[in-house]
Amino acid sequence: MFDLAQAAVEGALAAGAQYADARVVVSKNQSIAVQNQEPQSIDQAERAGVGVRALTGSAWGFYATSDMSKAAARAAGKKSAAISRASASVPGPAMPLADVPVVEDSYETPFDEDPFAVPVSDKVDMLIEVTKIAQSVDGIALATGNLSFWDTNKWFVSSQGHRIHQHLVESGGGFDASAVGESEIQRRSYPQSFGQFETGGYETVRRWDYPGNAGRIAEEAVALLSAPELEEGEKSLILEGSQLALQIHESVGHAIELDRILGWEAAFAGTSHLDLERLRTHRYGSPLMNITADATLPGALGTFGYDDEGTKAQRVDIVKDGLWVGVLSGRDSASIAGLAPGGMVRADGYNRLPMVRMTNVGMLPGDSNLAEIIADTKDGVYMSTNRSWSIDDRRLNFQFGCEIAWEVKDGKLGRMVKNPTYTGITPQFWAQLDKLAGGDEWVHWGTPNCGKGQPMQVAHTGHSAAPGRFAEVRVGVRA
Repeated sequence: MFDLAQAAVEGALAAGAQYADARVVVSKNQSIAVQNQEPQSIDQAERAGVGVRALTGSAWGFYATSDMSKAAARAAGKKSAAISRASASVPGPAMPLADVPVVEDSYETPFDEDPFAVPVSDKVDMLIEVTKIAQSVDGIALATGNLSFWDTNKWFVSSQGHRIHQHLVESGGGFDASAVGESEIQRRSYPQSFGQFETGGYETVRRWDYPGNAGRIAEEAVALLSAPELEEGEKSLILEGSQLALQIHESVGHAIELDRILGWEAAFAGTSHLDLERLRTHRYGSPLMNITADATLPGALGTFGYDDEGTKAQRVDIVKDGLWVGVLSGRDSASIAGLAPGGMVRADGYNRLPMVRMTNVGMLPGDSNLAEIIADTKDGVYMSTNRSWSIDDRRLNFQFGCEIAWEVKDGKLGRMVKNPTYTGITPQFWAQLDKLAGGDEWVHWGTPNCGKGQPMQVAHTGHSAAPGRFAEVRVGVRA
């Protein structure tokens, strides 16, 4: 496989590229879905191919092929160089690449139980059991469960001498239960609204104990039908960990992508409210806010050995004591910005151009816990599990909805309320963070469906978070 990647690089250099790198990617994915105790789909796909980047002057060129022959790889390299030359015909500044160590290395995801070696029948039976338990709760009309697994091998070669092999294994899934009332449907999900995914094997699924939580989740869905609506007002807002993780993803993770900040990524997913002139001076949030991008966290979904341009996985401070201090970058964007490259460039398969993506963008744990936070809250609301989100192109103004919430009165968890929402403006919202849990409540939540780019690319990202409290947040907004 290294020979294939080397042939692609040589083809690009022979055609005039000043720099080239290539990835040979062989991947397989398995997805299983069950609905109301009936299997709905069992899909398994395998893909293999070579993708090559070429740099000429101010522009990248990219080409990919599924033909796994040296001749096809070399031809792909030549075509990437031709695309690069054509793009460079539009005047632009040179595109230097920030220096990184040139290495020959390998990396493999640690795992205990190969998810592809676990019989499909065992996985289906588990999901059938989960939906059966959920359906046994009176009032549940629909129960679904799903599992997904990825096994990816990458061989990376650059014209500077990199030769890196990686084997990544990712696993996860989830389930939900829906109750139907006279004029509404209420749904509860577990472990979070789109499932929980991690690097590792089938042991990561077993750890979340789907069957042991199915009854509780179903009962909550039914109870929501008769729960009152959350009233509009300003209250202390306590967010459960997975919801805080999504808040980080949307209002921090995307905003700190350097290609957005530089204006390179504007067509599909917008830009950012940040600008480099304010780096290390802009207050992003309260002193409790400490965000890192850490691709080395064991078990987190955005963990790997090297990114897709050969930069070693690392931890980068993003927000320190509330101050914005770092970005997500690649070798080209970091060089232009005068920063060290962070190893945050990845592609969705062999046939997509690598771009800046989140790794594990998470909040470091605090020194409290959920019970203490609730006990310290006089008038508030505790929201759990995302239901909807909306945020503007600059990642500034947002509104989120959750599946379930409970009122908090005089330090005690009160009645359940339904259709909870909250809204805010990013720096003002994070400035209101005044309590943060940690310890065993700090979880590496996984997001398997982060979209970016045209053509669309889907990235797997991680977001470490524990429950946190925000003072005087506008909640219960309906429009």
